[in-house]
Amino acid sequence: MLEKKALRNYTFLMQKKIYVVGMDDDATAAKVDEAVKGVAGVTGVTSSATKCQVLVDFDEGAAGVEDAINAAIASAGVTALG
Repeated sequence: MLEKKALRNYTFLMQKKIYVVGMDDDATAAKVDEAVKGVAGVTGVTSSATKCQVLVDFDEGAAGVEDAINAAIASAGVTALG
């Protein structure tokens, strides 16, 4: 007799600080927030024009999520460093 076992799905959340160039005001920071929030696997984002950084919480198991985050930042007219 075959036994069914429930497999647990684990999500591994990661937080990454991304330094950026071109995010000079709060309006641009808001655009970056909205763009990054739309990326599948992102669970939180906070952009700071004063610090020139974007803090992103995401599921590192999501395929291509880091490239998608960088692309979203670029779509808001901002350049991610590193």
